[in-house]
Amino acid sequence: MKPLARYASLANYVDVASKLGLDPTQLIRDCGLDPASIDLQDRWVPAAAIAEVLERSAAATERDDFGLALVERRRLSNLGPLSLVIREEPDVRSALRILMRYHRMYNEAVHARMIDRDGICSLMLSIDVGQPAQLRQSVDLAVGVLYRLLKDFLGPDWRPIAVSFSHAAPNHSDTYRRLFGAVARFDRGFDGISFPTSDLDAPNAMSDPLLRSYAQQFLESMAAPDSTTQHRVRELIELLLPTGRCSVDQVALSLGVDRRTVHRKLAAEGLTFSSLLDSTRAELAAHLVANRAHSLIEVSDMLAFSSPSNFSRWFKKQFGTSPKEWRLQNAR
Repeated sequence: MKPLARYASLANYVDVASKLGLDPTQLIRDCGLDPASIDLQDRWVPAAAIAEVLERSAAATERDDFGLALVERRRLSNLGPLSLVIREEPDVRSALRILMRYHRMYNEAVHARMIDRDGICSLMLSIDVGQPAQLRQSVDLAVGVLYRLLKDFLGPDWRPIAVSFSHAAPNHSDTYRRLFGAVARFDRGFDGISFPTSDLDAPNAMSDPLLRSYAQQFLESMAAPDSTTQHRVRELIELLLPTGRCSVDQVALSLGVDRRTVHRKLAAEGLTFSSLLDSTRAELAAHLVANRAHSLIEVSDMLAFSSPSNFSRWFKKQFGTSPKEWRLQNAR
């Protein structure tokens, strides 16, 4: 399957795009994503679609620094569960090793390698979205996020030897200067950051040794299921049901494959799309019906039933009681 990325990759996108005069909702939709779900930071979508959003935004605003504009508002917490572990590592070297080992929890398209030679450490980044695509903005975003992460560890006054980009110098250089100062380099042989090897051993002031083992256990438990087709498809079903577009074809499109591949991979895990759709819908139904925040008519719509009566019949078949009775017995 083609690489996926979490919606967290577009953190702060709506604010930045709006301030630059774009209609972020329409642009996100044009790239095949659901604007209503962009705040669901842990949802997976095709990495190619994320890259397309960034490139189209840069072109529409005529700002070749668009990717970096997102970096200025990023926080360590945007890395999700990964941030909980990284902040507890004792030094920069350990934090980077964790980041490179578990980066697929955040974005499957980003790849990093570390070369330590002659007293200089070079962190080299590359991006592969599984198809030909313009990736300049995605690269800038990834390099910028890594730079901000290093500054979190090494302090606001830290400066690397160089922040390198394989692309040409930008037309809009203010953001590069504001973020990187005078160390930004263009037309280089790689995308990444170079700094003294001694910086790798700098202690992490944020780290609490007593919490480190717990944080790593938490990360390992979070990382395990994400690689299964079942997990990916279940997340997409939850995402697509309220849109009324939850089908195997739409799920396949979101995963960047054809429907036969979805069926084949689910079959290898002993599942069918229909059975996974039914079980996911039933789990959501039990949760939504028990929660009085939504009317039963709204729940019917959220679960993509054609009418409340069809929803009631399906619910009674699944749970042996009507939605109304279930709510009375299980209301929260």
